[in-house]
Formats: sequence, C-alpha cells, structure tokens
Amino acid sequence: MITKEKKKEVVEMLAEKLKKTTGLYLLNFAGMNVESTIALRRAFKSKGLEYKIAKNSLIRKALDASGQFDLPDDYLRGPSGIIFSYDDPSQPAKVLKEYLDKTKSEIPVLKVALIEKQLYDGSRLKELALLPSREDMIASIIGSIHAPVSGIVGAMNAVMRDLAYLIEEVAKKKAA
Repeated sequence: MITKEKKKEVVEMLAEKLKKTTGLYLLNFAGMNVESTIALRRAFKSKGLEYKIAKNSLIRKALDASGQFDLPDDYLRGPSGIIFSYDDPSQPAKVLKEYLDKTKSEIPVLKVALIEKQLYDGSRLKELALLPSREDMIASIIGSIHAPVSGIVGAMNAVMRDLAYLIEEVAKKKAA
C-alpha cells in the first residue's frame, strides 16, 4: 500500500502531464504479460509518448486538479493505463493500432481518447489512427502554398471537407 504522500506525488505528476498534453488516451491493459507491456511502452516511447499506469481514483483526482479534460467516471473502471501525447494527438492511436496489428492481439483495449476536448469511444481506434498527423497537415498546407493556384483551391476544398466531416461527427455524437 502506498502512503498518502506518494499518492499526492502521483496525482501532482499526472496533473502536470495532463496540463501539457494535447491528447489523452486511456487503455485497459488487463491480461497483458510483462513482455507485452514492455514492448508496448517501448513503442510509445519511440514516438515521444508517455505511458503511465495509475489507480483510477488517482487519475480522477489528477483530472480534476488539471482542469483540462472532462472525463465521465464510466471510463475509470478496471485497470487503467494513460498515454500522454504532447505534439501530435493522433500519434497514440497510430502506435496502438500498429502494435495490435503487429502482435495480432486484442489487448490492450482502448477505453477512451480525448483529443482537443472531444471524447472518442474506444471503438473508434481505427478512425483515430487514420487522422493525419500535425506535421502531415502542415506539410500539406506548405506544399499547397508552393503549388499553382489550383493546388491552393484544392487545399481549401480539403479543409472545408474536413471541417464538414468534423461538424457531422460532432452532430452524430451529440445526437447519440
């Protein structure tokens, strides 16, 4: 059993990470063996992501202390691992999907993802993994600026299409 001081340190550490993160992912890692857990941690670390495991009560306190994310308590059941993404909020989904495809495993399970204050249920891992990275989006915009006028028009249409898709997804979520 950990002491109150240690719990307080864990909450403070998680809250600080939550304040810096652009994307938060919660995993259920039940059933993973040590070897798989180490491989998953290495996959995350290789992409500049942090993976921490904490008690749900401490995660709740850290979420409340950070004020960054509004997460329903339903997702804080069972074992919880947290992935912190500081640069590209879609990167954890890509790494997790790649890991699951490579190992042909169904563990760990994505519980929920919070990106830009938008909540995505764990069943949407494939969609999240397909989102372009921030660098890809910036490269696309810069490439369009250097392209002829038709390229700029195409980029604007793509942005409008992506915006329409995002609005449609938010509307679907609110309707559900």
